[in-house]
Amino acid sequence: MLKIALFGTSADPPTAGHQAILQWLSYHFDWVAVWASDNPFKEHQTSLEHRMKMLDLLIQEVKSEKNNLELRRDLSYRRSIISVDKAREIWGNDAEYYLVIGSDLIKQIRCWYQIKELLQKAKLIIVPRQGYPIYPEDITELEKLGGICQIADLTAPKASSTAYREQHDYTVVTPPIREYIYQEKLYA
Repeated sequence: MLKIALFGTSADPPTAGHQAILQWLSYHFDWVAVWASDNPFKEHQTSLEHRMKMLDLLIQEVKSEKNNLELRRDLSYRRSIISVDKAREIWGNDAEYYLVIGSDLIKQIRCWYQIKELLQKAKLIIVPRQGYPIYPEDITELEKLGGICQIADLTAPKASSTAYREQHDYTVVTPPIREYIYQEKLYA
């Protein structure tokens, strides 16, 4: 059975942390669909189109033996359940779908639109993030909602989009992303 990772992210901007996650997903899944989206819980500083372009640049940087990473603009929706439904239309019901979230979203996801239905349609891959511990009781709460959770055995670099936007920490973005930001005069 085809295992598909669904990785929607704000990517405002995409960082070396996103890149490490993509590398890990590429190794562990048959197919990885990636997109930028507008998270209804966040304020975004850059247009969706710029964030998609930066994600595309990031995907091109990932060294993947499987060549199984794909930017999917058609999966970009504010509600994850719509993205998952669209993925199921594209790849069919015979695949296994895994929605990728960072550990910073464990508590927030329980408030997401139609969360019980979402968790019936896709399993969760939780990526540990520094500063956001994964507590067993949070996993239990997701399981009570019908979720099947797997924690990624990945230690992503401490690279946050917020650090770039607020502290102008240029070390968190890769050189092609940095160049694109400079060229397009983003995050001034």
